[in-house]
Amino acid sequence: MSSFDDMDAFEGASLSARAMAARPAPYLDDLNPAQREAVERLDGPVLMLAGAGTGKTKALTSRIVHLLVSGKARPNEILSVTFTNKAAREMKTRVGRLLGQQIEGMPWLGTFHAICVKLLRRHAELAGLKSNFTILDTDDQIRLLKQLLAANNIDEKRWPARQLSGLIDHWKNRAWTPSKVPASEASAFNHRGTELYEQYQTRLRELNACDFGDLLLHVVTIFQAHPDILEQYQRWFRYILVDEYQDTNVAQYLWLRLLAGGHKNICCVGDDDQSIYGWRGAEVGNILRFEKDFPGAHVVRLEQNYRSTEHILAAAGGVIRGNEGRLGKELWTAAEGGEKVRLIGHWDGEEEARWIGEEIESLQKGTRGLDPKSLDDMAILVRASHQMRAFEDRFLTIGLPYRVIGGPRFYERMEIRDAMAYFRLVVSPDDDLAFERIVNTPKRGLGDKAQQLIQHTARQFGVSLLDGARIAVDEGRIKGKGGGHLRQLCENLARWREAMLGPVLRGGEVPDDGIEDAVIDNEEPLTVGETRRGTPRMTHMELAEMILDESGYTAMWQNDKTPEAPGRLENLKELVKALEQFENLQGFLEHVALIMDNETEESGAKVSIMTLHAAKGLEFPVVFLPGWEDGLFPSQRSMDESGQKGLEEERRLAYVGITRAEQLCTISFAGNRRVFGQWQSALPSRFIDELPEQHVEVLTPPGLYGGGFGAAAPYGAGSGLETRAAEANVYNSPGWKRLQERSGQRPMSQPRESRNTVIDLQAVSAFETGQRVFHQKFGYGAVIGIEGDKLEIDFEKAGVKKVVARFVHAENDVPF
Repeated sequence: MSSFDDMDAFEGASLSARAMAARPAPYLDDLNPAQREAVERLDGPVLMLAGAGTGKTKALTSRIVHLLVSGKARPNEILSVTFTNKAAREMKTRVGRLLGQQIEGMPWLGTFHAICVKLLRRHAELAGLKSNFTILDTDDQIRLLKQLLAANNIDEKRWPARQLSGLIDHWKNRAWTPSKVPASEASAFNHRGTELYEQYQTRLRELNACDFGDLLLHVVTIFQAHPDILEQYQRWFRYILVDEYQDTNVAQYLWLRLLAGGHKNICCVGDDDQSIYGWRGAEVGNILRFEKDFPGAHVVRLEQNYRSTEHILAAAGGVIRGNEGRLGKELWTAAEGGEKVRLIGHWDGEEEARWIGEEIESLQKGTRGLDPKSLDDMAILVRASHQMRAFEDRFLTIGLPYRVIGGPRFYERMEIRDAMAYFRLVVSPDDDLAFERIVNTPKRGLGDKAQQLIQHTARQFGVSLLDGARIAVDEGRIKGKGGGHLRQLCENLARWREAMLGPVLRGGEVPDDGIEDAVIDNEEPLTVGETRRGTPRMTHMELAEMILDESGYTAMWQNDKTPEAPGRLENLKELVKALEQFENLQGFLEHVALIMDNETEESGAKVSIMTLHAAKGLEFPVVFLPGWEDGLFPSQRSMDESGQKGLEEERRLAYVGITRAEQLCTISFAGNRRVFGQWQSALPSRFIDELPEQHVEVLTPPGLYGGGFGAAAPYGAGSGLETRAAEANVYNSPGWKRLQERSGQRPMSQPRESRNTVIDLQAVSAFETGQRVFHQKFGYGAVIGIEGDKLEIDFEKAGVKKVVARFVHAENDVPF
């Protein structure tokens, strides 16, 4: 074991304690009373409870400088832990700026992992490693686990390596070695999880390697097993500072408690109201029980906000007060006035995207009573990534530059590219690039040799890869399971293409809107090349679903146990939803190709689109928060999996979203969502009820209660029914109350029932049963039924038909 004394080599202190102690302290002058209290309280445990936008980074860096200038500690005696390298660099830069010179002697300012790497390399032999151990990335980790599964004769398709990886990572986050995994978890991974975990750790030691979870786990284990080493580090790290304490997991928490166990000079900075990473192991309980862990701890609340208006802070406060598990604080600002938080309901998600696009363009021009805003000043924060599709489509269509932060754009996502490759191959069987992408996705046992054989066959016969695959199978060039799967794929593609082409109609007529049944006259002879394919014609949305299901692609993600899989399935649903706006698959594929080719250049201002999780730590003058509907936000999956704990984390996510806004915050929801061609009503988020009315401006819900006027028209616009709907305050309108009553009847953790009927008849259509109408093709008739946006009409000459409401006019409003 390396001598502890040689840690002096890490010191590199550019300033002596005496020289720093002689300096004045101008850095204290810019602090408010609470910040200054947090900075000057140096000894003993301190919890700096810092609300959003309250200058916690400023207070934290000032505290480091004060430790140095006051002579309390040398640079190498301060352990300052952050969660990201970016935060560590920013902190070091700020410390240097406050000291008036660059500081290079703080070797223990960094992320948990970066600091633990240094510690583990010094004591590697105590973990069964050499000091030059390697750190495996995720791909290497998965490859190693696949080898272990194969060696144990475990079917990797049924028990994926990624699932085992996630399980082991969860155990390491909780500081459990294989022998410490509790009995309650022993049944995991078909009762073999702990056994495989131990084999994995053994294999890592043989390879002289560790994964990221080991960096903390090994150091915690060494500290627990070797008190003498722990005591040395407790003496060395005289002061400990931790940023974002609410995001720590159990292993990080134990590591910090062990190091601070002697002198207890630990200052944790965090906000329990912004703990939103429970899904990746963060424990909000760590910050909630700080005073119990460190008796006599001094709590300083930073509540003066320097970011947002009083209305935005009041709205965020109203929502977060619904949480029981919190330490409690009230944000306030010295700045007065500002815009109220705006709340608006929309008919559907596409209308929501259109309205937000118009608002952004108006804000650019300064036509909303504010100074003109740059696109860089505006952000759209969504709960789930699949919500981005509607905004991306809209912005690409109108040429509004945007950037997606924290991930690829919707049509660039892997699962979307895979799905569209299937669609492309159905539309154009000669698309060899699409064939190459999907031939072994999902896995069909077709390795590189089989795929090379398909290409060779295609070249030999001068045909496409798909035809080459058919020939290779028919001639027995590819046999076994792989050959069987390839034959099935070829047959499926032919059948899907046949379904896409649709039935042969009498007289070659194709229905305009695809609603009414297509009838085949069995007595009429077919022309050359025509076939009868059945009735009614399948819609292209149904076809897309069938392709994804029968190809096994949907099942592939359903069986995938990684955290990303549910999001990918949601994106696939959103892709099918996008098809509704087009007449067929080909039209959709052309649209996507054109808009993606037409994307704006990298330079220039852009609207930011990101998830609420990705937005933490950021701020924008203008923020849009769409999709505030129960089931979407709060997320039904989060509530089903974690109950009250999940709901409280969702509420913290709402608080984070609102507090990203500096000047203008707009919350919106849709009264209906169209899912696989069917309308489903959506309940406004329960968080909307928690917004304080006096700080909210309710805008006209466009179409939600029957209004057909402009999206942001003031109350009183229109006449008759529209006027009554427009004048109805959203908070007390009958429709709103019905929604809330229905919301109250549904227990929190139960999934929302699927409803193909909508809330209110007038919210669906301007027509009513018995009304006489006119259709351009079928003439006059009377409405005999209403289902969503479909009308069942008894036409005088054409009989009973189902048609889309937008193609119908009231009898007195016929456009001649």
